[in-house]
Amino acid sequence: MMKKKRIVVGMSGGVDSSVAALILKQQGYDVVGLFMKNWEDDDTDEYCSSRQDFIDAASVCDLIEIPLEIVNFSTEYQKKVFSKFLMEYKAGRTPNPDVLCNAEIKFKAFLEHAMKLGADYIATGHYAQIRKFNGTYQLLKGEDGTKDQSYFLYRLNQEQLTNTLFPIGHLYKRDVRKIAQDNNLPNSSKKDSTGICFIGERPFRNFLSRYVPHKPGKIQTQTGEIIGEHIGLMFYTIGQRQGLGIGGTKSGLDQPWYVLEKNIATNTLIVVQGHDHPKLFQPTLSASNLTWISGMAPHCGWVYSAKTRYRQTDAPCTIEELDKIKCRVGFAQPQWAITPGQSVVFYESKVCLGGGIITQ
Repeated sequence: MMKKKRIVVGMSGGVDSSVAALILKQQGYDVVGLFMKNWEDDDTDEYCSSRQDFIDAASVCDLIEIPLEIVNFSTEYQKKVFSKFLMEYKAGRTPNPDVLCNAEIKFKAFLEHAMKLGADYIATGHYAQIRKFNGTYQLLKGEDGTKDQSYFLYRLNQEQLTNTLFPIGHLYKRDVRKIAQDNNLPNSSKKDSTGICFIGERPFRNFLSRYVPHKPGKIQTQTGEIIGEHIGLMFYTIGQRQGLGIGGTKSGLDQPWYVLEKNIATNTLIVVQGHDHPKLFQPTLSASNLTWISGMAPHCGWVYSAKTRYRQTDAPCTIEELDKIKCRVGFAQPQWAITPGQSVVFYESKVCLGGGIITQ
């Protein structure tokens, strides 16, 4: 008798990973659930839901009759994700920890641990798809365009994709909810998680100020007029409107203020008025720390599309300069609030090619 393939599913306690595990169990695989604990500092019910998430994951695994293990990756998370997260903020950039977490924890530490458990594959509840094309594994967008998570997965490589399954990538969120309801999963109506556990619902500024020194400074217009005071540059990001504390109007323009630039040298926050202020739009960007899913870089001069932030509409672009560690990208239409520290991710139709960290 042929042995069933073993698949270890990353169980978050949410409906997506729960339905992923259910689908694999119904398909006849030997399924094992694995709950990852990635954060221990200040892990309380007030802000971090990990305890309730574990209870939800355990309830689902009990119902669909699969074992559940728990593994603590908090040391790896501190070293490989959170330390880089803080380093970026100290440098005045706005990082995306979900990108690092996927590359370093969910598809590295988790994958290695799962293989020790005898796994043939790992699986998660991400809205993305994988296909093999001409001997190469490709990462595709999730079928549900409103939930597609390929942007956060662009740093995955061939080895990781070879050993990974995305069981719900071909489904729409509404279908995932219905499957959960039809099978009486206890978390079928659970809200989607917002953000990352170590921040949770806590006030972000209070959290970050515990780890990164901050210094108040002036808020200025482009002409140098001082119109307020910021509480520390690390608390602001390009394009930010809320929380500037400079209500009212200047120059007779009845429009809100937006962050244009953070001048680290002078500790000054530069702002402009109006969402469509021309200075908020940039026709080009530079990026470094490039990774390509196929292992091969795309072609200079070819037309691709790119996102410079999650949920952004794909923007036509060309890669104008490219070497092993950095690239220069030109857009057909200038892009709004390009933010250093965020990721630019390239696509060819539904295929995610890879990307890098925006430097300017």
